[in-house]
Amino acid sequence: MPTAATVYAVANQKGGVAKTTTVLSIAAALAERGQAVLVVDLDPQADLTFSLGYDPDTLDPTVHDVLTGRVQLPKTILQHAEVDLAPANIDLAGAEVVLLTRTGREYVLRAELDQVRESYDAILIDCPPSLGVLTLNALTAADQVVVPVQCETLSHRGVSQLLETIADIQRLTNRELTVAGFVATLFDPRARHSREVLADVQSRYDLRLVGVPVRKSVRFAEAPHAGHSILAAGSAPRGADAYRVIAAQLAGLDEDPAWREHAGEVPS
Repeated sequence: MPTAATVYAVANQKGGVAKTTTVLSIAAALAERGQAVLVVDLDPQADLTFSLGYDPDTLDPTVHDVLTGRVQLPKTILQHAEVDLAPANIDLAGAEVVLLTRTGREYVLRAELDQVRESYDAILIDCPPSLGVLTLNALTAADQVVVPVQCETLSHRGVSQLLETIADIQRLTNRELTVAGFVATLFDPRARHSREVLADVQSRYDLRLVGVPVRKSVRFAEAPHAGHSILAAGSAPRGADAYRVIAAQLAGLDEDPAWREHAGEVPS
């Protein structure tokens, strides 16, 4: 009997912390290892959809149609060269209003994902930068939460609120939900402050660092315009190997020690 996919919600209500990059890079790293991976764009900004080379404005149906009951999730899935995608566009913003009127609104996405969980090894949900009903759907559907945190001033403001929301979800709609830890993004090894933020997040919130910090790189900004992940680029930036380490740790897979070395692992 096929094993159901592990569902990861990548969430942080603060914008600009590399949520979409983290979703796509982890997904691509798992796909490299032979896993079947689905990414779900749950952000009306549709950056994940755009990053995989699609024009969100031309797509129909999308996740919006799923959440409003017009189609079932399998009808939306696109097969990209790296991973499968359930796409979004700006219409998704209207789904929040529709969901607020529905009974059991927090469970809509989980019910839809149940249709495809046995077809994949991993499903990653790109959450919007808010704690609204879309994010609540993602957390109710997920097995684990991954929290991207930018290694810069005030980057972790709001993490405590997110953790409080997760605690509510664990109590009310998803008792099996666990926090995998945080992914340290936009890390600058030259700045002492980056190390201080890293240590502060671990101690203040009792969160474990998943894998190794992901260093800043212009390659992350370039990849979406090419329609693929940073792992599919011709060169081998440090960030790609950092995400390979992160993905392996999340999924319990063996990792190549050379990845940590190339990523520039930060000593504890």
